[in-house]
This record gives sequence, C-alpha cells and structure tokens, in this order.
Amino acid sequence: MESEDRSTRHRVSALLLEHGPQTASELARRLGISPAAVRRHLDALVATGRIEERQAPGARRGRGRPARQYHLSDVGRSTFPHAYDDLALSALRHIAASQGPEAVRTVAEAQLSGLEERCSTAVEQATAGRAGAPVDRAQALASALTAEGYAAAASAIAGGGQLCQHHCPVAHVAAEFPQLCEAETAVIGRLVGTHVQRLATIAHGDGVCTTHIPGPLPGGREHSREHPRGGNRSTLAGPVPGDRRALRAAAGAPSSSSSTLTFDRERTPA
Repeated sequence: MESEDRSTRHRVSALLLEHGPQTASELARRLGISPAAVRRHLDALVATGRIEERQAPGARRGRGRPARQYHLSDVGRSTFPHAYDDLALSALRHIAASQGPEAVRTVAEAQLSGLEERCSTAVEQATAGRAGAPVDRAQALASALTAEGYAAAASAIAGGGQLCQHHCPVAHVAAEFPQLCEAETAVIGRLVGTHVQRLATIAHGDGVCTTHIPGPLPGGREHSREHPRGGNRSTLAGPVPGDRRALRAAAGAPSSSSSTLTFDRERTPA
C-alpha cells in the first residue's frame, strides 16, 4: 500500500510538472481515480511541501467550496532530474578555456561572497562579547553553514579544532575545478580568524570535507586573523591516502572533550 501511495504521488507531481496547475477533479480524471482518493494524496504532498494549493484564477465566489488548483513547489521540482551540474561545468570550461584558470577562481570567489557575508554576520553575533578563539568561531561557523545546507559540525581536537562539512552542493563541479574548494577554504580561514588547512574533500572522493583549525601557538601567541582576500589557497591534488593519513595524524585525533554541533537540514542551491 505504501509503495502504491508513493507511486501515485509521484504521478500526481509528474502531471503537475507536465500540465501545470490543476484542480483535484482534473487530476482525478487523468489518474483514473476518484476526486476523494486524489485529495488524500494531494493533502500528503501539501504536508511535505512538494505542492501548494491556491484558489483557481477567475473562480467565482458563491455557495460551496471554491475551486482550488494545485501547483508544484520548488521542493517538488527538485525531486525531478536536473542538469545544473552540467550547465555549471560547461560554463566554467568555457571560462577556463577563454580566460584562464584565474578567471575560474574569480568566479568561485564571487559565488562565495554572499555566503561569506551571511556566515560572517552569524559568527559575529554568536561570539559577541567574547574573545572568539578560532575553535569557538568554528563552532559558530558550523551552525551557520548548516543553515546554508552544508550539514556542518565542529569539534575540538588535541591540535586545535576541525570543521567537517557532510554535504557539498558543488562537489561534482569542484572535482574538475579545485578553485571552488580553494576559495571556500579561504573563506573558512577568514571567518575563523586564522590560517586553516584542508585535509579532505568530498570533491576528491572523501566522505566529508574536513578542515583543520590550528590551536594557539606555543607561548600563548595566537595565529594572525589578518588575511588577504585570496588567502588560504592550497592546491588540492587527487586523493593520496598516505599523505592524508600523515596530515590527519599531525592534526591529532578528536579528544574526549570534543563537542559536535547537530544539523537540521541539507539544501542544494542552484
């Protein structure tokens, strides 16, 4: 029964995608089921946010229930196949071929500028009134990135801290254009206020994007928070297991006092 319900609801969504907004009666005719049956599926789709209900244009107000139409929402559209990655790859390949790799880096930095501004505001608000050590700022940044769909978490380790991103909305594109990862690493460094080091990326086949955040230098000195716009650049080669193990060992394993932020949702921006 549950399998049949999923199939029928997918057909409802497909009809709305193909034919546009429709009433329950119109959908029932196309599906060959009763209006009462189709309304049960429509109510379920409305509850999950995949479709929206609106009054039909030009519907007369009078006795009885006014005509209502059902529209496919952005959430509903996202369940169907799309070619955003192919489009982004084609555009970046053209830019790289005609203007060079630095132009790709410029595009990546421009694309991340809005994210950096929003996360910067969130980090400053979360650390207001406190010194805001890099690891503390990383905790606030993880929460901000989670709200942006990156499913991020921060934890304290022996050598400082780690920021882990369990989702990357541009992983397939970044696999070919590491400038996207490099620009993101620079943004993380500026937001936590210190030089950071990428240990792993989803784009290169790792399960999580992991960024090492060093702790205070010996003698109580802190890493400088002043970074140029293009700071924290690092060339990310393909996965080299031995090198990655060495980097992780140098960073240290998570300590028993580590704290991890939970995340609420994942979103794939266009």
